[in-house]
Amino acid sequence: MYKVYGVLASRAFRVMWLLEELGQEYELIRAAPHSADIKGVNPGGKIPALQDGDEVIADSTAIMTYLADKHGQMTFRAGTIQRARQDALTNLLLDEFDAVLWTASRMTGLLPEQYRVPTVVPTLHFEFERNLAKLGERFEGPFLMGETMTIADILAVHCLNWAKVAKFPMSNAVMVDYAKTLSARPAYVKARERGM
Repeated sequence: MYKVYGVLASRAFRVMWLLEELGQEYELIRAAPHSADIKGVNPGGKIPALQDGDEVIADSTAIMTYLADKHGQMTFRAGTIQRARQDALTNLLLDEFDAVLWTASRMTGLLPEQYRVPTVVPTLHFEFERNLAKLGERFEGPFLMGETMTIADILAVHCLNWAKVAKFPMSNAVMVDYAKTLSARPAYVKARERGM
């Protein structure tokens, strides 16, 4: 059985949701960032971490890629054009959505006060909204890459829901509806309930 270290309101949710989609059993070990529990498996203190037997993997995207490849679901096969497109989309989401949201979080509360620059937040809002419009143009439906749901969808929806909580502007109705639809999936709901 897999062990997932993290908390619901973090990138650990991405891993939990994927494991539910894959139908894999896992134990959630509630561990806050930099807590003793997480430092016992990830000395860097970051969450999430996944334990598979004696091995520990850190970073939500690395974990999702590993799990999808291992179980042959929620991904395209390595070495295919579809996988290259999926990987490009995943990297775009990390660069243009996750990084923008994470910077806003640090600038408004996570960093020590003397290092925060809250005046940058409107620029981040602008950048997020612009990036969302571009993603909407690429959206194939019903998933990002058409008929196949991949780990890129989990990453995208997690970022869109994070943006909603953080009160980022999201005027692209297609993408808002996409996030709402995927957030109603049984695996998403089950992962949220399990993390409460």
